[in-house]
Amino acid sequence: MTHYYELYRRSSIGLALTDSLDELIKQDRITPQLAMKVLLQFDKSIAETLEHKVKHKATFKAGHLHTYRFCDEVWTFIIKNPNLKLEHESVPVDKIKIVACNSK
Repeated sequence: MTHYYELYRRSSIGLALTDSLDELIKQDRITPQLAMKVLLQFDKSIAETLEHKVKHKATFKAGHLHTYRFCDEVWTFIIKNPNLKLEHESVPVDKIKIVACNSK
């Protein structure tokens, strides 16, 4: 059984979807149960799309491990001043957040 995490609900598209669903519920156009089904499908679709459609790779050399956490089988790392490369282009960033979940 594959688990789908709610990681992308806090992205701009996830927040827009959540706001739209909340508005539809307030207007009595959909039920909260239907909204939950839509969010679960969103989680599944985002995970599958990223796994099968994204071809670009990012690499980084760590700067300074600022924070790390392990909660509910999910690791979260915040790295400050990393050297980030997308394909062959260096991208200046102050920090990156890495969230790692068990895929099984």
